[in-house]
Amino acid sequence: MNYKDPGVSQFDTDTQVTQTADNIWRGTLSREWNIGNNPNGGYLLSCVLSALKRSLPHPDPMTLTTHYLRPGTADEPFEVHVEVLRTGRTLSTARASLIQGGKARLEVLAGFADLQISAGIDTVLTIPAPAIPPPEVCIQRHGETQGVELPIANRLDVRLHPDFAVAGSTNVAKVAGWIRFLDGREPDTGSLPLFTDTFPPSTFSLLGVVGWVPTIELTVHVRCRPAPGWIQAEFSTEDLQQGRMIESGRLWDSTGQLVAQSRQIGLVMQQS
Repeated sequence: MNYKDPGVSQFDTDTQVTQTADNIWRGTLSREWNIGNNPNGGYLLSCVLSALKRSLPHPDPMTLTTHYLRPGTADEPFEVHVEVLRTGRTLSTARASLIQGGKARLEVLAGFADLQISAGIDTVLTIPAPAIPPPEVCIQRHGETQGVELPIANRLDVRLHPDFAVAGSTNVAKVAGWIRFLDGREPDTGSLPLFTDTFPPSTFSLLGVVGWVPTIELTVHVRCRPAPGWIQAEFSTEDLQQGRMIESGRLWDSTGQLVAQSRQIGLVMQQS
């Protein structure tokens, strides 16, 4: 796959929403963001964020908690119902539901801020980016290694650390690598939640191909606006019990700045 020149962003087009009534926004899910037969959960969240950003005065999603109730359906219209809970000087809070076919598919509680404006003291405690091979040395993600069709691979350029790119090849549940948009769109705070949910599950390197790993709940904390270029990622699972895993993730921008952290609980399903 070739990295294309910037132009009209596929991500912005495929998450576009139009207001149809007070606090109601409408769009259509694209199957180009599917993993297998279902739209990726990070993509569904991005469609909700598109409506939230247009409903709130602050520009950056800072904290997001998403519960996934049902899979979305590609190539079908959806509505996002937004309830603004509070708008303040430094933070706006809202609740939103993505609805298809009369049923809620996910519920989001979000806090938006302006991450270019300091909210307090200047002391910095952060997590440095670990040293990993550069993107050109890493292995491009594709469906054959995971045993599932990946239309989303035509939208996102995901490169996997060679140490974690082969199914069942390690004794730890970890995945790391790099991510960017294939059409040249630069990362921003609105795309970071998507990036936290588009790598193979971290159990892939430990357990191998296990089938669908649906997210039940995803929490994302966006820390600052990313610099242009590749986003570096690392995800790990240290808690897997009765088919339920808790995965922690971190994203760094091209300068090595920590830009987002995530935590999710998902189901590790049996291979059918």
